[in-house]
Amino acid sequence: YNVALELLKAYVANNAGGADVDLAIEMLGEAHLRIKEWAEAQTQFERVLRDYPESDSAASASFLLGEALWGQSRGPAYDQEFTFKALEQYRSYLGAYPGHRLNGAAEMSIQRAYERLAEKLADAGELYVKLQRTGPARIYFHRVLEEYPTTSAVARAELGLALADARDGKRDAAMAALRELAGRYAGQPAGQRAARELARLERQARKKK
Repeated sequence: YNVALELLKAYVANNAGGADVDLAIEMLGEAHLRIKEWAEAQTQFERVLRDYPESDSAASASFLLGEALWGQSRGPAYDQEFTFKALEQYRSYLGAYPGHRLNGAAEMSIQRAYERLAEKLADAGELYVKLQRTGPARIYFHRVLEEYPTTSAVARAELGLALADARDGKRDAAMAALRELAGRYAGQPAGQRAARELARLERQARKKK
């Protein structure tokens, strides 16, 4: 890729009006992308979209711009500015180039972004439950369910809402929810956690009788 970078830079510099310069710039961006030079890749893809919006390279550049933005994003514990930027770019690409060969990859990338954003919300909700601040916890859990219903964090949010009920003294409601979750997510971490929490609440209920 480093050799390709040098060749492509020279080609672009010497063929400003060439018929294939748009492809060369797109390939230059892809070479940067492959060696994880995300910002440099972003610059080249944006150049294709700005200077050659009607070219055959524009569709691929639009998708790969999302990948360059995603490369600059960070995990759920950090600010999600670039995750949102990448998500917006993937959506823009799909809207502008329906039927393009990379549509499927873009849809998977969108789901990947949803998973991260939902995970961040679920993390916040679980932290608030631990701090016994169930009001804010419920807000975050409901956001997961409403904004990212196709993600794996849904199970965490549903479990979190049941645990918030338990924290608030709504034992019967919590036990009913945990029982349902233990069955629906049997064999999965959320189901196992629900079963443990249900057993704990049942022991507490027996002690009070």
